[in-house]
Amino acid sequence: MKIGLTYTSTTVVSEMNVAATMGSGDLNVFATPAMVALMENAAMNAVAGELPEGATTVGALMNTTHVKPSAVGETVSATALLKEVEGRKLTFEVQAQDSKGLIGEGVHVRYIVDSKKFMGKLLS
Repeated sequence: MKIGLTYTSTTVVSEMNVAATMGSGDLNVFATPAMVALMENAAMNAVAGELPEGATTVGALMNTTHVKPSAVGETVSATALLKEVEGRKLTFEVQAQDSKGLIGEGVHVRYIVDSKKFMGKLLS
């Protein structure tokens, strides 16, 4: 796994991903949980092509700030940059922005897991 892998995920703010709909607030602005999910998606995709067959990554930690609202119709993008690799632990720098600039940033940790073994834990 190479330090510096990066990926950007994009979405448009809609009624489906605003705080009032997602239950994280009562305003029609881009929800923090939607921003976090977009950041996680970017991190997942940044390393997906480098994983061995049968492996995936799972999110374990997100430490982020959401500093500015984004309106319905706005395009939001989240970029993840792989900063550290410690065995199966992957640490990313994540940032989200809209057309007006930075809306959130933080650190996200994911772990490489064997998909079948991980799903098998549901049966235990």
